[in-house]
Amino acid sequence: MADRQPVRNPSIGSSTTEADDVDVNEKHGGSFDSLTRAKEHEAGDDVEMAELLPGDVEKPVLVKKDNSTRSAVIWMVVNTLATIGIVFTNKAIFSDPSLKLAQLTFAAFHFFVTWLTLFTLSRPRFAMFTPRRVAIKEIMPLAVAMALNVILPNLSLAFSTVTFYQVARILLTPTVALMNFVLYRSTLPRNAIYALVPACFGVGMVSYYDSLPSADTNIKTTSTLGVIFAFTGIFASSLYTVWIASYHKKLQMNSMQLLFNQAPLAAFMLLYVIPFVDTFPTWTEVPVNRWLMILMSGFFACIINMSQFFIIAQTGPVSSTVVGHVKTCSIVALGWITSGRAVGDKSIIGVLIAVGGIIM
Repeated sequence: MADRQPVRNPSIGSSTTEADDVDVNEKHGGSFDSLTRAKEHEAGDDVEMAELLPGDVEKPVLVKKDNSTRSAVIWMVVNTLATIGIVFTNKAIFSDPSLKLAQLTFAAFHFFVTWLTLFTLSRPRFAMFTPRRVAIKEIMPLAVAMALNVILPNLSLAFSTVTFYQVARILLTPTVALMNFVLYRSTLPRNAIYALVPACFGVGMVSYYDSLPSADTNIKTTSTLGVIFAFTGIFASSLYTVWIASYHKKLQMNSMQLLFNQAPLAAFMLLYVIPFVDTFPTWTEVPVNRWLMILMSGFFACIINMSQFFIIAQTGPVSSTVVGHVKTCSIVALGWITSGRAVGDKSIIGVLIAVGGIIM
């Protein structure tokens, strides 16, 4: 799916969750003070440059800034809509029993789409980033983590409700924070730690109430497998997020350059495992609308990768995080509406507590 990446939250049941994850890790890997100082420094530079410009140049500068802001807002809207679209499209794909157990094939398809998108953006016509090559043995562990970061959440989406899937992803933040502390002794401000407590408590409530069997067949619930895949997926995604920070420093590469090396390697590795793990449908019997959904899922992944890059480039990781919260709330709300549950259902309390805690 789904739900900062570039490239987050995932999401979300695709390789695009890397973008969101990268952004989360950039916040937790360093201190909040350093991020604030960087923002103040950038603002100071803008003020100094404005003071040095003659008066008749001020208007074009303002027009350029307005255009940049408008472009950033447009990309934020596009990113949000594409993320919501990919979660519900993937959920519809996995609701088909013949496609539910072809997860590795689906992940390999998304990795190929990701690489193709990055390859296009690196061409001279766009020149969004400069590709850099790295030895396979150096990037292999990160590629394996990337594959698990996509496959396990996709399995969670296949065996759980959209609401539980998205709310469970909230645990990425406290899990990444814990891993950073254990591995690198990196800590969060005390108030941030306090805010993570209700987030974890809320996810626990949703896990319990959403997995209870319901007498009403119209109400969608989460299976035990969905819960297991969700929490193992959170661990894999958190490990991948933490590793990205160290690989940024170790290889001196940005997120796009890392992903450009990871995606084809991850897809190539999966080709060796797919014949032994995936259960293939009879391809000729797959309905045309399912093929269209698969193509739509790849298209959404492409759009998310592109838009995430522009959001980070034009607004920075803080705005990307706000967009991430908007996506979380939107997906949770839409997932609740489509689940058939009543407004008074007890798990709504857990949803509100979890989302409120993570926004705090």
